[in-house]
Amino acid sequence: MELVPALTALLVPHMFRIMAYDVSLLTAPAACRTIRPVSQSIEYRWRGPVTDAEMVTLVRAHGGQAAAGWWDQIRPHSLGWVTARLQPHSVLVGFVNVAWDGGDHAFLLDTKVAAQYQRQGIATALVGHAARHAQAAGCEWLHVDFEHHLAAFYVDACGFRPTPAGLIHLPAHRHDQEPAD
Repeated sequence: MELVPALTALLVPHMFRIMAYDVSLLTAPAACRTIRPVSQSIEYRWRGPVTDAEMVTLVRAHGGQAAAGWWDQIRPHSLGWVTARLQPHSVLVGFVNVAWDGGDHAFLLDTKVAAQYQRQGIATALVGHAARHAQAAGCEWLHVDFEHHLAAFYVDACGFRPTPAGLIHLPAHRHDQEPAD
């Protein structure tokens, strides 16, 4: 589907707002040709136990800059999250957080898979579990923002569709401007 990446690049140059329109599309790892089969057992759990230390380790291993206390601060604001743990030792190898507005809209945040377990369908499964649980909680829409290089994952593998969106980087935003009415 050559058209989707081209249209996506035209809609928003750096970030995209995506909405799921068919939750069943979010669970088909075969949709992504780059997935390697998982050679070990992965257990996925909705609102599975996860410590702040595990989250900091996963985020840092993924190239992020998490600080101690990050997950403990974020967790109360989540509808839920999905953990992916390598069995039999229950090692956290993947995670996605689902925030929400308390109504129809849920938002994927912090989709992460440890580098050595990427391209095995783990992230696609995490998103699929998150979508099913958000729908079960009464959400009608699932949103995600991502950088252009992740379009093939979210659009092709997970079944999101591109939509226009806006983004303000608040630390760099000129706060002296009056908001438009």
